[in-house]
Amino acid sequence: MPTGRQPDGEYALSNAERQARYRARREAEQPPSKIRYRRPADRRTRSQRWYDTVAVLVALQAEYVAWQDALPDSLRDTATAEALQAIVDLDLDALIAIVPPRGYGRD
Repeated sequence: MPTGRQPDGEYALSNAERQARYRARREAEQPPSKIRYRRPADRRTRSQRWYDTVAVLVALQAEYVAWQDALPDSLRDTATAEALQAIVDLDLDALIAIVPPRGYGRD
């Protein structure tokens, strides 16, 4: 009959010591678990999301206008200046004037 594994030290480990060693070894082998948070659901209505998106677009266009105004003269003929001019030339008034439907007979 096999006698089993010989103890590493002078005496055999107790059950509690063996369990503690096992848990430490398992913890060292496994990567720490990631805590995943769920994103909160967007509770805004579609029309509110539309108005918010249009407001962001208008604010971004204003930032690009300021960026174009701050360009030095040496950069006025570059691709960056052309892209900024294209953004500044966009007419967002049509988007601002749109009123999305409420839907489901709530018109």
